[in-house]
Amino acid sequence: MTEADCSHPSEVDPAGVPFAELAPARLRAERTSLKWTRFPADVLPLFVAEMDFALAPEIRDALIGRIAASDTGYLDGPGPLAPAFAGFASRAWGWEIPHSRVFLATDVATGVVESLRVEGELRRRQEAAGGPAPSGRIVVPTPVYPGFFEMLEELPYEIVEVPLAAAPGDSGLRLDLSAIERAFVAGADAFLLCNPHNPHGLVHREEELAELARLAAEHSVWVVSDEIHAPLTHAGETFTPFAPLAAAAGALAVTTTSASKGWNLAGAKCSVIVAADERSEEALRLLPPETVTRASILGLHAGVAAFTAGEAWLGRAIAQIEANQALLAELVAERLPGVRLTPARAGYLAWLDFRGAGLGDDPYRRILDDARVALNDGAFFGAGGAGHVRLNLACAPDTIREAVTRIAAILPRHAAAEQEGRA
Repeated sequence: MTEADCSHPSEVDPAGVPFAELAPARLRAERTSLKWTRFPADVLPLFVAEMDFALAPEIRDALIGRIAASDTGYLDGPGPLAPAFAGFASRAWGWEIPHSRVFLATDVATGVVESLRVEGELRRRQEAAGGPAPSGRIVVPTPVYPGFFEMLEELPYEIVEVPLAAAPGDSGLRLDLSAIERAFVAGADAFLLCNPHNPHGLVHREEELAELARLAAEHSVWVVSDEIHAPLTHAGETFTPFAPLAAAAGALAVTTTSASKGWNLAGAKCSVIVAADERSEEALRLLPPETVTRASILGLHAGVAAFTAGEAWLGRAIAQIEANQALLAELVAERLPGVRLTPARAGYLAWLDFRGAGLGDDPYRRILDDARVALNDGAFFGAGGAGHVRLNLACAPDTIREAVTRIAAILPRHAAAEQEGRA
């Protein structure tokens, strides 16, 4: 396969905007999010999970319509977002959701934190009624989205990290169910699942999730499943929602998700918390009223548009992400000796192992300081992340080419070859 073969056949992004209009210099002049303001102008930003792609026209028009109507007040519930998300979940994954089980939150981080606060309140009530004392521990598979660790700082949990395990006969990683079971036996109140898993783009298998649900039910562990990247599951892969499996196993579980990653709506600030069954629904009624009122009405209507009218845009976005991943894989093989790419099966984030590239113990800093490319530092993703970086693929192909060119120029082997050529 040649580099040209890896390129998406279109010269436009999922919204029909020419890639030339997504050049980083142009976006830096037009956009004001932290992706474009955190670093100096000479740094190529490929870190935070924001797309460079233009919004889906359906979402843009929905937002303009709400602004034109001066519809910018407070919310009192999910309203039209509940049937919109339920309809999408049914079409995409065969997950049938009663609308009463859909609750509102500001964003997925808030959904995670508030769901775990509900878990803590349930434990306290059980203890007051003569039940066992809470263990105060939460199990988290790592390396994982570093925001999890920041979220958990708000809560009185001891974090138990369980690294992902190499799958037999497979180059990928999987949930280490044996280690998770040992952690549950030792005492755990909650489990924080990333499904699909960030940063690897790992799509967990149904049988693995079913076993996790069984273990959670057996050991009375509350599971919060962050499924924000699920709409971005790649072609040929099957995403499995955790909630139906939890309900079947009798485990208490909730799902936190939104349209923010699939349709680039992170700043719109609206998400859903979905109860797995009637017991989880009853538990979520303990959520404070502010969980709803702090959500954005603009984000809600953007989410409705995404889930009801944005699937064609989403399909084009996934196709472009897959093409960009193929391009990156070829460029890494050709130009970044010693670097290993974990192929993602969902999402637009690439996980790169730089431990064999000769950039020392902190490749993130070398790449930022010397190549002027901003990535995410794997050291913040928990056990197993050191020596890795995460790269954002939701951009124009030329942006990826430029990033690899800059990084290749600082690799020791490249420098040695240049010096030899000059001699």
